Amino acid sequence: MAIASGTADARNVGGGKATPMTPEEKKVIFASSLGTVFEWYDFYLYGSLASIIAKQFFAGTDPTSGFIFALLAFAAGFIVRPFGALVFGRLGDMIGRKYTFLVTIMLMGLSTFIVGLLPGYAAIGIAAPIILVLLRILQGLALGGEYGGAATYVAEHAPEGKRGLFTAWIQTTATLGFFLSLMVILGTRLLVEEEAFNEWGWRIPFLVSVLLLGISVWIRLSMNESPAFAKMKAEGKTSKAPLSEAFGQWKNMKIVVLALIGLTMGQAVVWYTGQFYALFFMLQTLKIELKTANILIAMALLLATPFFIFFGSLSDRVGRKWIILGGCLIAALTYFPLFKGLTHYGNPALEAALKNSPVVVVADPASCHFQFNPTGEKKFPSSCDIATSSLSQSSVNYSRQDAPAGSVAKIMVGDKEVQSLNATMTPDGLNFDADSKKKVADFKKELGGVIKSAGYPAKADPDAINKPMMVLLLFVLVLYVTMVYGPIAAMLVEMFPTRIRYTSMSLPYHLGNGWFGGLLPTTAFALVAFKGDIYYGLWYPIVIALATLVIGALFVKETIHNDIYAAD
Repeated sequence: MAIASGTADARNVGGGKATPMTPEEKKVIFASSLGTVFEWYDFYLYGSLASIIAKQFFAGTDPTSGFIFALLAFAAGFIVRPFGALVFGRLGDMIGRKYTFLVTIMLMGLSTFIVGLLPGYAAIGIAAPIILVLLRILQGLALGGEYGGAATYVAEHAPEGKRGLFTAWIQTTATLGFFLSLMVILGTRLLVEEEAFNEWGWRIPFLVSVLLLGISVWIRLSMNESPAFAKMKAEGKTSKAPLSEAFGQWKNMKIVVLALIGLTMGQAVVWYTGQFYALFFMLQTLKIELKTANILIAMALLLATPFFIFFGSLSDRVGRKWIILGGCLIAALTYFPLFKGLTHYGNPALEAALKNSPVVVVADPASCHFQFNPTGEKKFPSSCDIATSSLSQSSVNYSRQDAPAGSVAKIMVGDKEVQSLNATMTPDGLNFDADSKKKVADFKKELGGVIKSAGYPAKADPDAINKPMMVLLLFVLVLYVTMVYGPIAAMLVEMFPTRIRYTSMSLPYHLGNGWFGGLLPTTAFALVAFKGDIYYGLWYPIVIALATLVIGALFVKETIHNDIYAAD
């Protein structure tokens, strides 16, 4: 495809009939989407296999080091993504889209492949978790640069009037990457015994990624530069300092802020609720077996994925803004009945116990804290916190009754009483000491027996799960994801001028999805433990989605008619 074919005149910018898609343009869509699918596949493998990886790389470390490594591994997965957006966004606006997101996919693919080869703690000691965390940081940085590059590249190739349709293919990639990672993991589990999978079979999905990397790099090497960037470069209008232009000038920074709080913040929580928190809820709250939960969510993803394309295409005709904000509104209004429906059809015994066996925590209010624990390693030693977190982990709702100051918390289940305890921390303040660990374990065992006798199931009965209805409810949740996520790439691209587009759009996207979305499961669980209601965590995505709805409706402008070839 000649560069001239991408000029504003040839593309009828500002109106007129769109030119037909050429084979080269179709190749652009396919190559960009395929490569991004593989990047998401690589990224999700770590999350899906986190418990096994922790045993392989962190189990031999002392509690202090283990806590630090867990924190760094978590941070690399979400917190560093905006920094990747800044690093690679700057490169993309200075040297071009093609080569920048070619670098990101190589960085992601090689990092993932090396994880599959990396010896565990038992073989190389402390070097194992250090190298793993460094690789995870590289993954987070790469993903931070990949999305903005792919979305910008595709949008700048797309015909006028079809940017929503063609960038929607990029929007399918996160879901398809998640789906692909689940399928490869399930397939590997079927091929090897469970013991073998935990020992070495978990490495196979990471090693397979090198084949996906090879295909992606081969295809991307044959692609041309974005016509919008090539035109701008030929005219000498590329930015020499995209970071200072994007974030140092209020006229641009204002749009970045609005893109974050008026679009991507709400989009992120709807996305993470529909895919990741729904899976977390099935596993941790409903106690559905891992394989069954993965199959249920995979079926819902498969059914809903075409709707990314539908809503992306629809946004070309009716606009992007109200589809995204409408998805935020519908999600916020229906999350409570949908998740209660998941309980009804996924674990009816739990639903009955919640209704018939009320539980009361009697505790000094001063000893009850908000247990925000993003790494899963932090300990809360007060008797109230031990009681409430244990009940939340067992999916037990409770109410609280105030007790005198300084008293030790107790749990009332009907006419039975279970006394909690105040734990003692180790000198480093990161873990319970040996005596407290034993006492907490004994407390949880006693509590487990009491709540079991009250009708609370230890796990969901596979024969009682209404699988068709579960898939239907999960499909609806993912459908909301397609509404908010399908048009978002086109809208972000259209909000910013060509010379700083890669940098400007990447940062609000990854702040929204990496931070507001990535913190959703841990924030939701902290809310559940604090309030004593298994559904209370839904208030986090609901409040964020409604905030985005209000701010977006009042201050974010529709972008469908914006000229994306404008350098400034």
